[in-house]
Amino acid sequence: MSHATHAAPAAVPEVEEARRPWTVLGVMLMAQLMVILDVSVVNVALPSIGRALDFTSTDFQWTVSAYVLLSGGLLLFGGRLADLFDRRRMFLTGLGVFTAASMVSATATSAAALIVSRGAQGAGAAMLTPAALSIIVSTYAGKQRSTALAIWGTIGSLGIALGVLFGGTLTSAFGWRAIFFVNVPIGVVAAIQTLRLVGRGERTGGLRGLDLPGAATLVSGLLALVYAIDGTQTHGWASAHTVVAFVAAAALLTAFAAVERRVPAPLVPPHTWRVRSLVSASTVMAVITGAVVGAIYLSSLFLQTVLGSSAILTGLQFLPLAASITVGATVASQLLGKVQPRTMMVVGLVVVAAGALVLAAVGSDPSYAADVLPGFVLVGVGVGPMFVAISVAAMADVPAEHSGLASGVMMTGHEVGAALGVATLTAIAGELTTASGLVDAFPRVFTVVAAAMVALAGFAAVAVPRQSGEHTAAGPHGH
Repeated sequence: MSHATHAAPAAVPEVEEARRPWTVLGVMLMAQLMVILDVSVVNVALPSIGRALDFTSTDFQWTVSAYVLLSGGLLLFGGRLADLFDRRRMFLTGLGVFTAASMVSATATSAAALIVSRGAQGAGAAMLTPAALSIIVSTYAGKQRSTALAIWGTIGSLGIALGVLFGGTLTSAFGWRAIFFVNVPIGVVAAIQTLRLVGRGERTGGLRGLDLPGAATLVSGLLALVYAIDGTQTHGWASAHTVVAFVAAAALLTAFAAVERRVPAPLVPPHTWRVRSLVSASTVMAVITGAVVGAIYLSSLFLQTVLGSSAILTGLQFLPLAASITVGATVASQLLGKVQPRTMMVVGLVVVAAGALVLAAVGSDPSYAADVLPGFVLVGVGVGPMFVAISVAAMADVPAEHSGLASGVMMTGHEVGAALGVATLTAIAGELTTASGLVDAFPRVFTVVAAAMVALAGFAAVAVPRQSGEHTAAGPHGH
């Protein structure tokens, strides 16, 4: 959208001089980190949760997938709400739902109750995330906005890895329920600070601007798709069960596309799909997140089941991954304005592929230091720049008044990619409840991840547009 790329020369110095305090960013990041952590925080706690609530193998996956599916499926709807209504109100509503659902998760007494409450957490996250990013985009401008988006991207990648360490520490010290209880005081503090620091926004629309049928068909279609992939483990790819589930998913997602063409105010306005930088970067976001979240999920089970690591030791064993992500993201943030986001993506993906190949070489008698650690470090160094570059590239050509929807598109890639990544890699892995099954699955899964990263690097090189110097250095400009 070229109209978002031109700013009056005289206005640029004013934007640069109007620096805003970082306190608003801090509050938004506090809430977003809580949301991101909950993607992976349950991974290390799953064995403990499974024993306490008598989990089946399917319950394990759905405890992770219910969260990211509802979050991803509703993010576009949440982004639309953030643009149509007061951003602060939508942020607080999402924060309230997420915090309440966390309390329910912490007190769950059955697998079904936990899975449903995890879905409710995801629904709250779907309202919170786009509103938070919209508040950031509308609060900051110029280099401040670029810096804020880079930090936001770093949180996105680092939070997934830190969630495993955080979950292991809390589970070992206080039990698995603590990983959900901790969200409650954080949510309360974030709400109080938001009311104090963030002003009321302008309401630009109303209920007539909401595409409820579109949201319903999208979420239902994504649920059916993950259900279909999940069912391949027990029913096989060619079974009637799997085929019917895939057909239902295709029908619902086709219905979503049909609804979008007919309603007066579609969930995703047609012009959004013409913003090449947003669509291409969101696609990269989906695939890389699916690979990372799926890999962390399987690696957590591998470390505990095959290597015999405790919950807290498993969390500590993920610390080098988190540290290398931080290093990669920090370096990438410093290079913004000098190196194209597209270049960062391609290089990062090649490094992730190399790390996946190292992990694919794990033998039948593995050790953490020799077989797992080098792969973790390489994957982290490659992932770190990815989310920084994606966040900056995706929002480069988006005007401020559409920032909620655009952030919804980008983060939909994040959450849906996570759900599909866990489901797909789990289906490829097969048996995950025994040490022998995991030893057999690990090389197969990471060989697939390496191949996917190489293919994605080729896609990014071709599909992600080159950014102008103005956008690379200063981020997107609104009206």
